[in-house]
Amino acid sequence: MESPDLRVFQMVAREGSVTKAAQRLGYVQSNITARIRQLESELQTVLFYRHNRGMSLTSSGKTLLAYADKIVGLLDEAFLALSSSGEPSGPLLIGSTQTAAAVRLPKLLACYYERHSNVQLSLTTGHSQFLIEKVLHYELDGAFIGCSCTHPELVSIPAFEEELVIAAGPHVADLTEALAKPILVFSAGCSYRDVLEQWLQSIGNTQPTMMEFGMLEAIIGGVSAGLGISLMPKAVVHKHEADGLIRTFEIPDHYRHIHTEFITRKDAFVSSSLSTFMAMLPESSGAIN
Repeated sequence: MESPDLRVFQMVAREGSVTKAAQRLGYVQSNITARIRQLESELQTVLFYRHNRGMSLTSSGKTLLAYADKIVGLLDEAFLALSSSGEPSGPLLIGSTQTAAAVRLPKLLACYYERHSNVQLSLTTGHSQFLIEKVLHYELDGAFIGCSCTHPELVSIPAFEEELVIAAGPHVADLTEALAKPILVFSAGCSYRDVLEQWLQSIGNTQPTMMEFGMLEAIIGGVSAGLGISLMPKAVVHKHEADGLIRTFEIPDHYRHIHTEFITRKDAFVSSSLSTFMAMLPESSGAIN
């Protein structure tokens, strides 16, 4: 079993398709197919179910993927450890919730890049659980998540504190009227959605009408148009409220404040690029909160 074969297997597992994996890796499809068959022959097990929608992992495939993530991740870390210099350089893969990316990170990333222009910054956005999985699978060097992290393989440091508010259309008179409207949310796994559902359940609103959106801008647009309400950091809608496009309402103290944390793997090699970035977090938090 060679590491290039594991990388091919890993990509097919992620993409669910030989065609997509070949495009991502720059290989011909027949090469991908041959490597997967060779791997299955060597391990004497079937790693994928083949169907008209693509390929999905068997139980054996899921087991191998867990090991492949660790092996490939450690190989990449070894390369970084041996090639890393004292001066921050090379790729730095950061993840973030959409709200933090929109409000908290622009100044931080701009300041970081101004000081360390040899670093190739990359930002991936998604909900907290999606980002946690990306860090666990060595696909991100670190990520900003909107919840406390208790996973035994991860370590977290505080980054920002957010005040959460109910955002409603500009003509909504009070919180009672707001809560009668549909609720605009991200998909399951969003920490703000979890907080909102906990609060609504505590006040007896157990079956609210939920509308899922994939983009922060779409939620804000829907709220300002009167489609529904949402729970989000006050800093995200501050300008919209000042412009009269949105009205906000406070929620009880127990649910109002949430911490954004920056997570990394405990066993990950911390490059000079990452360590320098993490050292700036307390500085950035104080500067833009």
